[in-house]
Amino acid sequence: MKIGLIGLPTVGKTSLFNLLTGSHIEITEFSQGKVEANLGMAKIPDERIDFLDGIYSPKKKTYANIEVIDVPGLVKGSSSGKGVGNQFLDNIRKVDLLVHVLRAFENDHVIHAEGSIDPMRDIETINLELLFADLGVIENRIERIETSKKVTKENLEELEVLKKCREGLENGLLLHNIDLTDEEKEILKTFSFLSEKPMLIVANVDENQLVSGQYPGKEKVKEFVKSVDTPLIELCIKTELELTELEKEDREMFMEDLGIDESGIDILAKTSYDYLGLISFLTAGKDEVRAWTIRRGTIAKEAAGKIHTDIEKGFIRAEVCKFQYLKEHGSMVKVKEKGLATLEGKEYVVEDGDIIEFRFNV
Repeated sequence: MKIGLIGLPTVGKTSLFNLLTGSHIEITEFSQGKVEANLGMAKIPDERIDFLDGIYSPKKKTYANIEVIDVPGLVKGSSSGKGVGNQFLDNIRKVDLLVHVLRAFENDHVIHAEGSIDPMRDIETINLELLFADLGVIENRIERIETSKKVTKENLEELEVLKKCREGLENGLLLHNIDLTDEEKEILKTFSFLSEKPMLIVANVDENQLVSGQYPGKEKVKEFVKSVDTPLIELCIKTELELTELEKEDREMFMEDLGIDESGIDILAKTSYDYLGLISFLTAGKDEVRAWTIRRGTIAKEAAGKIHTDIEKGFIRAEVCKFQYLKEHGSMVKVKEKGLATLEGKEYVVEDGDIIEFRFNV
């Protein structure tokens, strides 16, 4: 999975990038004119992998990963070339999910790009930039089709969908919030529209706001995300970064004091996975314990292909054990003695946390 962090300058995007990827990108330099995107990998913490590691003591353990792209802060007019402009647009066209980092925290030493804290205003600013960028592409394409001397049936179908999208954008809707059929979405695939991408919002709060549960404009933000079915996560990114520097026992104590039940990357990963319809199945052995990311509803044969195409081609059976059974009984031997491991065919729908050993013939 690939996510793109977007937002205005000085909202905490690069801090979130550092938190997710374990990087130490200099924040002040990045906000003062650096125009390249930061790229990194975030390991998704998974207690199931840790548990399997304790049982198998493998040579290698591999968590599921999220590829993270942190682009420079946007300004009004980015869609028409202001600030980092189109360079930003190109950087995030291929991501699976946009994460809009929203500033709610107060800090007199870090001035907000717009001069005041107003999360709903910032949402509208970013959404407009995405909207205008897509509207420009759509209008150009519509003009090309309508002025073409030779218009095919496929062109006419595309034109109808583009006009539907243009109407939605002109009414202030992002493409992701326009009711499109699967066939219409397929027609739009080649464009990599920005506002068509799923989005979640991270409200970056300060420590006082985290404890009180309140920040400027919170109710308006909650009303908005509910109206467009967009997930909202509230994180104190600064505090989470400080917690990563502590020993485990101290970290757990401070998290309890602050009412933090899960780390930021845990919350972001789980929310992203659920929103995009993703799950993980597990493989375990002396060589490697690993989590594999697939779409919910994937059948066993297709899941096998995630590991290697030869396994998918030569698929015979999948031996499946539910993680909770292994955790409860402590070993695969005991699980099998209880008859809790099952042999499944190629049409078996893989579930989150399934531990699978594929049988295949090369």
